[in-house]
Amino acid sequence: MIELPKGIDATAQLLGQADYLPDRRLATAVFLALSLGRPLLLEGEPGTGKTEVAKALASALGRQLLRLQCYEGLDLASAAYEWNYAGQLLEIRLAEATQAAERERLVQSLYDERFLIRRPLLQSLEPDPAGPPVLLIDELDRADEPFEAFLLELLSDFQITIPELGTRRALSPPIVILTSNRTREIHDAVKRRCIYHWVGFPDAQRELDIVRRRVPDIEAALASQVVAFVQKLREMELFKLPGVAESIEWSRALAALDAVSLDPSMVDDTLGVVLKYQDDLERVRGEQAATILADVSTCADAVDDA
Repeated sequence: MIELPKGIDATAQLLGQADYLPDRRLATAVFLALSLGRPLLLEGEPGTGKTEVAKALASALGRQLLRLQCYEGLDLASAAYEWNYAGQLLEIRLAEATQAAERERLVQSLYDERFLIRRPLLQSLEPDPAGPPVLLIDELDRADEPFEAFLLELLSDFQITIPELGTRRALSPPIVILTSNRTREIHDAVKRRCIYHWVGFPDAQRELDIVRRRVPDIEAALASQVVAFVQKLREMELFKLPGVAESIEWSRALAALDAVSLDPSMVDDTLGVVLKYQDDLERVRGEQAATILADVSTCADAVDDA
């Protein structure tokens, strides 16, 4: 089992092994969460790499990644556990057929481990030879507010109470990462149980390092142009600003097209990889894209010289 990092620099190095390049503050937050055994709540704009933190930790530590993707209507049955009702019904039918339907004994047999279906929250509490898993509770803000109440016992004591079986507690707490795009505020009771960090957009030099790490086959000059262009887009009043994920995806698309530099035609043809709303596309394409490109070469040279 790979040991947890002993300091902030070691944490940054560990994430770097999985091609994730954190800034100092994020590396500090991750280190504190690991060393103190606390959940880590990451908030920020979509595409800034919040989910990738959990993936990178699981990969670098050799741990299992358990991902709970949140959505409206998510309940305890989908997140923690539920009972195999079909199996329980069959058990009742068999008991009736053999005339062994003693009420008390039948009830006990129905709520047995063999009928328990484990979902990510409960799975995260079970021992694993590779070490406690990484539990990713992704986009918590998409779930209904009452769902957050289900999480409090897990986040504070790393346990889940099943009325029919009792309390299940982790012998070794899992590494818990929660993410939120802040489409609504997360309740204070959840935040109090977590170490909090806001994941913002990186500066140009760090974003360039990320692109070069994640898309190693891209031309160096093109990578600089992509980063400079995306940085300029973030200065505009767009409906949805592009994140690092879009910078990486655009770089991959341009590399697949064997592009060596950006030009107005190439930008107009591939801008849908970066911007996801028609109003944003119409605002940037054409004259605006050409204006940005006029500034990009200067910005790209500045990034390369940094």
